[in-house]
Amino acid sequence: MAARVRTNPEISTDTGADAAERSDGAAAFEALLAADERVEPRDAMPDGYRRTLVRQIAQHAHSEIIGMQPEANWISRAPSLRRKAILMAKVQDEAGHGLYLYAAAETLGVDRADLLDQLHSGRQKYSSIFNYPTLTWADVGAIGWLVDGAAITNQVPLCRCSYGPYARAMVRICKEESFHQRQGFDLLLALTRGTDRQRAMAQDAVDRWWYPSLAMFGPPDAESTHGAQSAAWGIKRFSNDELRQRFVDMTVPQAEVLGVRIPDPDLRWNAERGHHDFTQPDYAELLRVIKGAGPCNAQRMAHRRRAHEEGAWVREAASAYAEKHADKHRAADGAGAGRTDDSIGGPAA
Repeated sequence: MAARVRTNPEISTDTGADAAERSDGAAAFEALLAADERVEPRDAMPDGYRRTLVRQIAQHAHSEIIGMQPEANWISRAPSLRRKAILMAKVQDEAGHGLYLYAAAETLGVDRADLLDQLHSGRQKYSSIFNYPTLTWADVGAIGWLVDGAAITNQVPLCRCSYGPYARAMVRICKEESFHQRQGFDLLLALTRGTDRQRAMAQDAVDRWWYPSLAMFGPPDAESTHGAQSAAWGIKRFSNDELRQRFVDMTVPQAEVLGVRIPDPDLRWNAERGHHDFTQPDYAELLRVIKGAGPCNAQRMAHRRRAHEEGAWVREAASAYAEKHADKHRAADGAGAGRTDDSIGGPAA
């Protein structure tokens, strides 16, 4: 295994020595990728690699925070105390996932407050899937089964991402997302084993969430802007189309257990390929939603901005509390530095 070489990522362009250091840093970075080792925050890395990670991790973090909204809409209307507790725990998990990811992004030298400002101003995006409404209780199950199922398919390979802080955050996130997917499956199973009306509600939710879930993997590989470079850098391990196919193959037998019909008349097993053939999602719709024309884009962002503004006093109080305790520690350290041996019970001179 190649030895780790750490260099200063802040490399000047002024002198020949700096150019040599830049070259050494690039070589060290390539050696880490070639050895399938992790790039850490203090390692030299190309600016493009850093920018790509900031964009991807920030979008992921924003998606977790915005993604709390569609399901939180049903906490007060859950049909039982048990279902309410499960849903509250899930929404709480999503808040935690956002915090893990913002912390990972900050290791790249960006500020969390600035990332949130970019989200609120529309300069950074979140997953298009969260711009669709949750119309019935069955939607909560469909989100857990399909949306979180798609998320797991996409995110498990990120546990092997070349950037260490992101990969480590994903290990815990994926463990919790697997419970979310099971929760959604269990909810839909209860509905499909219930009354005719409950079964119809479950099927309607699947009909509405299937294609948006397929679109979560992004545009087809031929139209992907960042996919090839992200793969070369070891950020992504599989392409959009590979992950979408994996999700379909995984989901079809689960639908059979649930007793719901996937809304694709062309869905069928292709023995020659060893995969299911399926109808691609409407990528033009995906683009429209990303650009802000989805059913709930304006609502989601208005709610997010309002929550951020109303929480300003909490952030201010937390900052004041942290500063107060930092002052105490600094005062204690200063007092300790001024003591003599006699004052701390040491041997006399």
